Amino acid sequence: MNTFEQIYLVVQTIPRGKVASYGQVARLAGNPRMSRVVGYALHVNPDPEHIPCYRVVNRFGEVSSAFAFGGGNIQRELLAADGVEFDSEGRVKKEYFIDIQ
Repeated sequence: MNTFEQIYLVVQTIPRGKVASYGQVARLAGNPRMSRVVGYALHVNPDPEHIPCYRVVNRFGEVSSAFAFGGGNIQRELLAADGVEFDSEGRVKKEYFIDIQ
């Protein structure tokens, strides 16, 4: 299995109503130093219907301004539809991040 496939498998496990950071996805995919690779893999997501890349945000809980499917507002709308809440600064509230050990 190649790196992108590992990343896509991890992203598929993020439950509805939760998010993960690029770094969390990188760690779960086996290499905590490949956060940027995660971003690139998600940008070229071959199956957005089954690989919910919109559930990945930066470590501060900010959505991507370059979200591949229409910009940050679309990502925010998709997350809100999943039940994810944002703080007064527009960041995903901490309790919505997945918990990894």
